[in-house]
Amino acid sequence: MSRIDGARAGEAEPGGCAAVEMVIRGRARDIGGLNVARLLPYAKRRAVGPFVFFDRMGPVSFDPGTGLDVPPHPHIGLATLTYLFAGAIVHRDSLGTVMTIRPGAVNLMTAGHGVAHSERMAPEDRASGMVLDGVQIWLAQSQGDEQGAPGFSHHAADDLPELRIAAGVGLRVVAGEAFGARSPVPAPGGALCLDIMLDAGCAIEIPDDVPERALAIISGDAAIDGVVHEAGGLAVLRAGARPLVQATEAPVRVMLIGGPPLDGPRAMWWNFVASDPALIEDAKRRWADGDFPPVAEETSRLPLPPG
Repeated sequence: MSRIDGARAGEAEPGGCAAVEMVIRGRARDIGGLNVARLLPYAKRRAVGPFVFFDRMGPVSFDPGTGLDVPPHPHIGLATLTYLFAGAIVHRDSLGTVMTIRPGAVNLMTAGHGVAHSERMAPEDRASGMVLDGVQIWLAQSQGDEQGAPGFSHHAADDLPELRIAAGVGLRVVAGEAFGARSPVPAPGGALCLDIMLDAGCAIEIPDDVPERALAIISGDAAIDGVVHEAGGLAVLRAGARPLVQATEAPVRVMLIGGPPLDGPRAMWWNFVASDPALIEDAKRRWADGDFPPVAEETSRLPLPPG
């Protein structure tokens, strides 16, 4: 097997095989005291299907007395999908929702014309310390829905289909439909999201059910059609390719994301996504003027960035 060595953070590297268009390395960002690797958007790849944002959170170990603190901030035109491998996050929003997400569950918040939320560590977890590990994803809403009413749904881990494809090959259908199973998560834009786990030496052929796809290497070294990719990269797949993904010497976890192409270009600024930049300017004004509804049990909020 050949091997793809990691490029510098924020850069892309060649795919190394016919099935992979490019591999994007994450750029470091600090989110409320948590270092994340941002894989999307990227200058040469703004979206994969409806997925316009992909943050790899952790794994990070918080000492007792410390924790995640993201004060209230606004969104428009997107759905945030939070999925954890370890730890817990308390979500509060301007709809009155207070929900703790734990590993294997999904929080899906639909922003529409505007919603605000916070993400923090629960007091008991802060007191004892905790390892936090997961992903947060943004999906652009369709042009017909981006100014609709905001909403929130929580889906417990037991509600998501969990499949054993073969010996040593398991997956959970986080969003969309694959291998005859459908997730109850109402993700927009025909989104497909799979959490795939491979034991050492085991492999799975990636389906081409949707036109645009990418593989996020969560942990372990994954061989894609014989080319080994280290953890932390996002391998953007070519249309129609059905690569074989294999765990080499240790277990591997990858996430497949994808879907149909967006129904037009999107502008992104801070936490706002819109088909019309004027909607972003309006959201800026509303947040600066305090026109978004308040978040339950919160007294602070993030200021509007300059620009």
